[in-house]
Amino acid sequence: MNSENNKKKKTTLREKIQFYLIDCHTIPGKIIDIFILFLNLLLCFIFVAETYPISKNTSTLLWQIEIITIFFLIIEYLARIYGSPNRLKTFFNIYTIIDLLTILPTISILLLPSVSENIVLFKILRIFRIFRAFRIIRFLRFTSNPDFFFGTISIYILKVIRLIITILMIFFITSGIFYHVENEINSNLNTFGDAFYFSVVTLTTVGFGDIVPVSESGRRIVILMIISGIILIPWQASQIIKEWFRLSKLHIICPKCGLQYHDKDASHCKSCGQIIFQKYDGD
Repeated sequence: MNSENNKKKKTTLREKIQFYLIDCHTIPGKIIDIFILFLNLLLCFIFVAETYPISKNTSTLLWQIEIITIFFLIIEYLARIYGSPNRLKTFFNIYTIIDLLTILPTISILLLPSVSENIVLFKILRIFRIFRAFRIIRFLRFTSNPDFFFGTISIYILKVIRLIITILMIFFITSGIFYHVENEINSNLNTFGDAFYFSVVTLTTVGFGDIVPVSESGRRIVILMIISGIILIPWQASQIIKEWFRLSKLHIICPKCGLQYHDKDASHCKSCGQIIFQKYDGD
């Protein structure tokens, strides 16, 4: 009894932070996950809302909300690195890098309030703020294990969700980048909605031609958009098909060749012919 109490007392703050940041079963873990998910949605919403004609008061309100949101995301970013058992590995993790890239633009504006007076710095910072669109990639982290949405779901459903998020991610990121590159020189591109429409039409190969890139950078983005769609979407779809195939099989490991999935009515391994164990009703 005393040894168990000693083990509980030895749990450090760093270990507790690491546990609750990856936990989705306990109440604190669920609250943290829901809160971080909400902050990501909020940041994506602000990114989109700023592309529409809004009043100065609304713009100021969105900026204040963004500052508060980034404040909590900075805490989460630092806590994730601090609580990690391997901080260097976590720092160079793709999700951690994306977190940093999406946080830095807002911090830069706060640290350089007079940046608008310097045209060069203003243009650099404006390009830098495009990285906020990459915040949507963070949603893939919530589907990295079967405990997504705080309960156990099948791998098949999880991969379907990942496919949907991947498609939305491609549309969102490419739309955001395309808008910020083209909106000042393209008369047909006025809002994020216009850019999103263009992305959907382009990636689905419909190509109405009512919106076309007019800059060299815009054309390059379209090329990257198409290439990413060709690579990522079929890859995610193949994972779903593979899992669907496995659902029609029984998971029984062949003692001879190690084949793991067999037809439900199979009595022998189709790879090596070894007799495999099958359990039927009534056995």
